[in-house]
Amino acid sequence: MSNSSSSVPHERFARLRELIESSPNTVRFGLKLVTYPIRFVAFWVAVALPFLYLPLLYGGLQGGQATVFASLLVLNVGALLLGHDHSRDD
Repeated sequence: MSNSSSSVPHERFARLRELIESSPNTVRFGLKLVTYPIRFVAFWVAVALPFLYLPLLYGGLQGGQATVFASLLVLNVGALLLGHDHSRDD
């Protein structure tokens, strides 16, 4: 019972390369299928995240709250960058 498991990854990469070269529309659809949920979540995180600023700003930034506020700002900018193309037609 011997397996030639070392050739399996090579066969998979060859099949993937063949798939990419033969059907670029399928690959493009697959890429959209992967990126759509990421953009969807990032868009809505960018919309909802500013509501977390309100309690921090209302009470004043004391101690470690300034770090939390800065982290929320960085997270919001990242979400804006990832989600800015959500629901745009290509």
